[in-house]
Order: sequence, then C-alpha cells, then structure tokens
Amino acid sequence: MEQDSTVVGLDVHKDTITVAVLPVGADRIAETTRIENHPRAIETLVQRLRARYGLMTFVYEAGPCGYDVQRQLTALGQCGVVIAPALTPRRPGDRVKTDRRDAEKLARLYRAGELTPIYVPTRAEEAARDLVRAREDAVADRLRARHRLAKFLLRQGRVYRETKSWGVAHRQWLTAQRFEWPALQQTFEAYVRTIDETQARLTHLEQTLQSLAQQEPYQQPVQALRCLKGVETLTALTLVVETQDFRRFSTAAAFMSFTGLVPSEASSGSTVRRGSITKTGNAHLRRVLVEAAWCSRHGQIVSRELAARRQAAPTAVVQLARKAQARLHRRYWRLLHRGKVPGVTVTAVARELAGFVWAIGQHVSATSP
Repeated sequence: MEQDSTVVGLDVHKDTITVAVLPVGADRIAETTRIENHPRAIETLVQRLRARYGLMTFVYEAGPCGYDVQRQLTALGQCGVVIAPALTPRRPGDRVKTDRRDAEKLARLYRAGELTPIYVPTRAEEAARDLVRAREDAVADRLRARHRLAKFLLRQGRVYRETKSWGVAHRQWLTAQRFEWPALQQTFEAYVRTIDETQARLTHLEQTLQSLAQQEPYQQPVQALRCLKGVETLTALTLVVETQDFRRFSTAAAFMSFTGLVPSEASSGSTVRRGSITKTGNAHLRRVLVEAAWCSRHGQIVSRELAARRQAAPTAVVQLARKAQARLHRRYWRLLHRGKVPGVTVTAVARELAGFVWAIGQHVSATSP
C-alpha cells in the first residue's frame, strides 16, 4: 500500500493497456487513457505522468502477458506491482466489466490495501519454471495421444487385455497390428508416430531437467527435498522452481495456503462450515504434493534409493524427513479408519506434507551461503 505516491492502475492486454491514475490524496480517478502495449508507448507514458505526478506506483494483474511490463517499469525507476487476480475483491452485484473500470478498480483497491501482490521471478527463475512446465505439457500431450490411439483401436475391435498398457509387451502388440484398408493403416501409423514424437520430446525434457537439478542454485534444495518419501528429482525441482524462495513464507500455514490445499470455510456465529480445499494458489505445487502424498500409504519402508538419498543429506533434514514419513503414514490411515475416502485423505496428507517441505526449505535457506 502506497499512501504517499500516485497509484496507476493498468489493465494489460496483448495489444493495449488501459491506464487509470489516482493521485495522492484524491478520492477519484484523475484521468484514464489507453496506450499501445509497446515499450516505446510505456516509456512515453511514464515520462508524461512522472512530470505531472512525481512518485508513482503502477499496479496490474498477473496474466498471459507475463512480467515484461513490470520489468520495464522497474528499469525506468518506477515501482511496479503485480497482483494475484484470484484474490482481487469483486462485488457480487457488479455486472459491468470494462477495461477502464478494471484499471480504476485496481488503483482504488491498491490504495485501500485490499490487493495481494505476487512474487515476480527473475528471468533465470522464470526460465527454469517454464522448462518444468513444458515437461508437464509434454506429459499431458502424451496422455492425449495415447487416448486417441486407444479409442481408434477400440472402434476397430482391437483391445489389448494381456498385461498393463504401454509397457514392452503392449508395444510389441501394437507393432504387430495390421489393417486391411490402407486408410486405416495410415491412420494407425499416424497415431503411433505422434506418440513416439511426444515420448521423444518428453525424454529430452526430463534429461534436461535432471541436468538442471544438479546446477546451482537448485542442487542443494533439490537434494534436501529428495529425502522426503515420494519426492524424487523432478518433484523436488518442481517444488523449488515454483516456490523459488521459501523465506517468502513466514509460517508453514502460509505456504500451505499458497498451495491451495487448505480447506475453505463459510462460518457465521456459532455455525462452523468447512468445505473442500480452496485451490487458490499454485496448481503445479498442489499436483506434485498430492502425487507424493500417495506414498504415505506404505509406512516406514525405506528403499535403497531413499536411504542413499538421505545418506549425504544434513542430519537436521534427515530427521525432518523421518518425522514426516512417520506422521504422514499415521495421518493417512487414521483418516481412512474414520471413514474418509482415499482422495480426501491423500489431500489432507498432502497439506501436511507441504508443511514439511516448507520446514526443509527454511533449513536449506538458512544454511545456504
């Protein structure tokens, strides 16, 4: 919140930016304008407003245009704040939405302290995060390609029932498939070729990420997080690049809230109602935490790989990992015995796992140079 500076709300789109200026001490927007979303136009706007209003704070919502506007404003010596769109207050009765109204609302709400800024990553941090997300996209593309092939074969009466699909035996079965009509054979080969290409892209991305995990500044936190049961290199790297700095969160509860794994609540008076998780946060973190939490079913079993990962880790990190393994296993089975379905149970376990991830992240941040 900036009470001693002019607040400039920006509604940023690919081609245009709508600007609303709220001067110091003013209750109403002084001026609104629309400019081209281009570095030269932004620089001209900053120079004009700086000559008239002096100190300024620019505010806009995070979106598909990324952080280029914020970085340019910072380079021009201005304060640029990026807001979390999901946490922007909205009046239920407000049914009119325009670019001008959005820009004005951002300026007023920021002046009132009602907006939540987000962490703006550096270009290196954003590059690593995009690489991890590209691998997630490749996994999704492979799944879609497999579904298309499986449904094509089902329409032709070709169903594989011997073992699990997409293993070595299934691949040999696919290779042996032949169709009488040339059009069907070409369709089948096109679907198989798409799967092969997607798999090759996924393999290349995973090899690149494995290499990235061995480089600074990711090596130490990745190695520490791999001490947790169910957290391997790709999961640990996802946790690190999506969080970037665990010191941003003062408590474990704050980090849990960032993952969107905390329960929603609608309480009034003496009535307390808690619902499903909020899902207001980082969906990539939420996904990998839930995937890792499924390993809590297996109790105190420590595989050779997990023991080797813990061997070279700091003693404090290993102790946290062992505590997490025991606690999360008890938590999982207690919730199941209370009648909770597995999906709800593993989500609750993932929320507590996020707390242990935060604790390890804090330890690594405190010991790093």
